[in-house]
Amino acid sequence: MRSGEDVGVLPDGIWSPSGGASAPSPAPTPESAYWLFYEQVAAAQLAAWAPAAPSRVLDLSGGRGRFASQLVRAGHEVLHVNGPASDEGPGTVVPLVADARSLAWLRDRSVDAVLAESRTLSMCLAAEVNAEDLLRVLRPGGRLLLVVESLLLGLARLAGQGRWAELADVPSADVVLVPAEDGTITRCFWPEELESLLSDAGFEVDWVRPRSVLAPAAVERALAEGRDVALRTLVQTELALAKEREGESTGIHLVASARRP
Repeated sequence: MRSGEDVGVLPDGIWSPSGGASAPSPAPTPESAYWLFYEQVAAAQLAAWAPAAPSRVLDLSGGRGRFASQLVRAGHEVLHVNGPASDEGPGTVVPLVADARSLAWLRDRSVDAVLAESRTLSMCLAAEVNAEDLLRVLRPGGRLLLVVESLLLGLARLAGQGRWAELADVPSADVVLVPAEDGTITRCFWPEELESLLSDAGFEVDWVRPRSVLAPAAVERALAEGRDVALRTLVQTELALAKEREGESTGIHLVASARRP
């Protein structure tokens, strides 16, 4: 088992180190303007991925209400697990209180799409079982969009703790688990591992991409100088770069799109 530094929670469930300046990490500080850019990129990726026709979407993004609202505005019915209700129509939100890591409460082939922005597979040690559950609840042709923590983030946490032996062991490890001091354990993925896991569960994988390629420092500097105009340009550039860099373990999170045959 790999060991890592303590982490804190940014707004909307994004994780960032809380160990102070002595604990290096690719994740910016919570007050960084980078997170505005990150959210815009995530929203654009969701818009490009979302079904064209009104559909039933299972949202496993927890308390993050902005993506459920985005889907509702596009006309979808959203089953939002442990998230707030929304009346922003023309679609609807059905708020549910349930375990997002085990979908035994949901019947087979009952949804058209699954959105998992909350790093569902990273929070499940038996991610292979969870992936099979995600496949089970999808109807044939149903689609999945999920986010996981990248190997880069896991390596940074190990380095922040000075766990050099564990870092040296990572290339030969089948699974990289990074526990926090509060007992939370996350699983970090490299692209080939994530694609293989989804394929083994029965999915047809469309792509695995970094959520963001642009360096946080460059984004912060551009936003400080160019504000809204810079933000639009940065998001457009990021979307193109992420597509070009498919299969690379760049940035703190990876995004995967897959479908049930």
